[in-house]
Amino acid sequence: QVQLVESGGGLVQDGGSLRLSCAASGSTFSDYSMAWFRQAPGKEREFVAAIRWSGGTTMYADAAKGRFIISRDAAKSMVYLEMYSLKPEDTGVYYCKADLQIKAITDPKFGSWGQGTQVTVSS
Repeated sequence: QVQLVESGGGLVQDGGSLRLSCAASGSTFSDYSMAWFRQAPGKEREFVAAIRWSGGTTMYADAAKGRFIISRDAAKSMVYLEMYSLKPEDTGVYYCKADLQIKAITDPKFGSWGQGTQVTVSS
């Protein structure tokens, strides 16, 4: 019933910026935590950033701290990921996740997922 649709990916130069969007539907999401993950070819899906729907408390992976900003607009039922100073190693498919269990928010094997959006950073 929960549906997540990512958009905003594309090709960007080394040092550039992108803003990803996740359209969330099927719930008010009041009790949910939301997250962004990414997966490069041949690598495991890895946690990037998370936010509580109610209250807006955030957490970030070390690779994202200081460069990425996760936010949500409850009125629009949207989650965003602003990315700055992008590097080639940021390349991958970025996925939006929703989970009722906050302790599982960083685990790639749990939650509801979107289809992903491709981010490519050229060197």
